[in-house]
Amino acid sequence: MRFIVRRLLLFVVALFGVSVVVFAALRILPGDVASVMAGLNSPASRVEALREQFGLNRPLVVQYADWAGGLLRGDFGTSILTGRSVTSLIASRASITFPLIVLGLLVAIMIGVPLGIAATLARSDAARTAFHVAGLIGGAIPALWGGLLLILLFARGTGLIGLFPSQGFPLDGWAAPGQAVWSLILPAFTVGIIVGASLMRYMRSALGDVAGSGRIDMAMACGMTRAQAVTGVGLRLAMPQLVSVIGLTFAEMITGVMVIENLFALPGIGSGLVTDVGNRDLIAVQSELFMLAAFFLLVGLVVDLLHRALDPRLATATDTTEVTA
Repeated sequence: MRFIVRRLLLFVVALFGVSVVVFAALRILPGDVASVMAGLNSPASRVEALREQFGLNRPLVVQYADWAGGLLRGDFGTSILTGRSVTSLIASRASITFPLIVLGLLVAIMIGVPLGIAATLARSDAARTAFHVAGLIGGAIPALWGGLLLILLFARGTGLIGLFPSQGFPLDGWAAPGQAVWSLILPAFTVGIIVGASLMRYMRSALGDVAGSGRIDMAMACGMTRAQAVTGVGLRLAMPQLVSVIGLTFAEMITGVMVIENLFALPGIGSGLVTDVGNRDLIAVQSELFMLAAFFLLVGLVVDLLHRALDPRLATATDTTEVTA
């Protein structure tokens, strides 16, 4: 319980620090926020009206307090471009981005974990070299090139095998779940193949470390085959580290799917953030950046808690340290 309380307190402190940094970044950078949002050659009256509308003529402390208070109430502000609340914009975009990331991560796990185990069990030098080369090639594929290749192979209208839509998302959104999932297949595989190659290399390294510690040999001495020892004992011992890698990968994929969303014309968080920056909708950008940073912190918190739950040695070590102190 003490561990959870400490982590929650650190999470709250980190959120506060992130909010200060995000807020200050748009005020410290050269140029006036209202002038940037108004655009080049805008009349002074337009700039002054924006300052008045968004309270940019008030003291910075008051501006931050109002913005932070809105965040606590779930009010992320109003988009200057569309007039919609940023909360609704983020929600509609997140309903595309997060399912895409989850599908991509599932593809990566289905590729990376079995191939990582197979690479560990490989006996011959030729097989090990083949797995090593496959991991390097898969991880080195640029997302843009990989997505275009999948479009040329499997997209309707342009692909050799026209199975999946190459662009867009259903207007009804998840009201038509089949079409929604179908439109995310190619983007998810584009992300999943690249991430899966990196996950395969990590799995091979983690299981190799477990095997080098002698635990696999001990399990085999107890009557297990090598495959049973690796999948039963080795995979369980490597699971805490694997959870950490998957959690951090999940968080990093939010920024990684920006290229994919633009390539497949998906109105997700990444493409929306790029659009808002290009349209100088800095009020929306400010809240969107905070939301992304908060998500990174939340994933880190969840990974810490899962890591401790999966590895009881961490709790024992902490308790021993506290007793010694």
